[in-house]
Amino acid sequence: MQGEAAATVAVVVVAAGRGTRVGGDAPKQYRTVHGAPVISHTLRLFATHPQVGMVQPVIHRDDIARFGAAAAGLHLRDPVFGGATRQVSVRAGLEALERDRPRIVLVHDAARPFASPALISRAIAAGAAGAAIPGLAPTDTVKAIDAAGHVVDTLDRNRLRAVQTPQAFDFDALLAAHRRARAAGRDDFTDDAALAEWAGMAVGVFEGESANIKLTTEEDFARIAAAELAALGDIRTATGYDVHSFGDGDHVWLGGVRIPFDRGLTGYSDADAPLHALVDAILGALADGDIGSHFPPGDPQWKGASSDRFLAFAAERVRRRGGRIAHLDITIICEAPRIGPHRDAMRARIAAVAGVDLDRVAVKATTNEKLGFIGRSEGIAAMATATVRLPAGRP
Repeated sequence: MQGEAAATVAVVVVAAGRGTRVGGDAPKQYRTVHGAPVISHTLRLFATHPQVGMVQPVIHRDDIARFGAAAAGLHLRDPVFGGATRQVSVRAGLEALERDRPRIVLVHDAARPFASPALISRAIAAGAAGAAIPGLAPTDTVKAIDAAGHVVDTLDRNRLRAVQTPQAFDFDALLAAHRRARAAGRDDFTDDAALAEWAGMAVGVFEGESANIKLTTEEDFARIAAAELAALGDIRTATGYDVHSFGDGDHVWLGGVRIPFDRGLTGYSDADAPLHALVDAILGALADGDIGSHFPPGDPQWKGASSDRFLAFAAERVRRRGGRIAHLDITIICEAPRIGPHRDAMRARIAAVAGVDLDRVAVKATTNEKLGFIGRSEGIAAMATATVRLPAGRP
């Protein structure tokens, strides 16, 4: 389905929930998996599907900034704000789509980022009949219990399905059902299939996917993280070293932080020896040359350049290989300036530029006990170690 035909299919992505069963300082749909927020994976899945013409996000009004960052670069409709219940949020998305009147609408949970393009295609095909939902037959025996926790019945597994999203509907019929439920004071339906059944629609079931899980609890995220780490089984560690001499100036750049000092450091860029050593360590772990091969010191574009750019480049090289930076460690060797007062600022800056957690960055300092050119306060040296994880089995 391309062009005009694709415009007849819209998707409402429900992302207004607070994710109360998951810890952390952000709703679950903005937690990071596989290097990006959960909702980014979900939105990209639909925004790039050739049979989908419109993607309507429904978000919480407190998440405007988070959503903007997660949706950057994707072709989406402007988000609308949801309500106190899932049903209210879905209705807000449907009302926003009314002017364009798609023929088929899919409703999908933002916290299901692992649906496949094939599942979306099956949903669209099944939704042409009016209403259809993906379902999986249970593999375990299912019991019905009473309030006291006693078994009252053993259910026939052949008649049961665990329901997922995306659920697919005739747009006009689903919007009418939502409006009817609102008029009746009903806002307690847990999914759109239940609302459609209440409205008298026949709901079909098509085959779901076992991988199409809804991230609901902290354990769900822990399992995803464990699987991701298991896939990144190629663990590499490399070192880097850099040195710069003192010259005229009133500050030095160390670890991405400007430190007032009675001298400066000489170098073609900003002479940030710790970051230069760190870049070499990361590139070394990738067997991808060194800082000079990517940023030649005689190239005018790098004269006076901030070394943050070099570190960001190296970190992006890791991500392009499907990898992750596991740990960064720096030792700064100098008689002065004192590093201790600036240590935390350096760690925070490096973590931000490299895109890693703060507890994965270590900055240490030592003197050279008055020995050699460092001991004579003629310059500063830095050593760095980087550990990266890459997908096992890839070059």
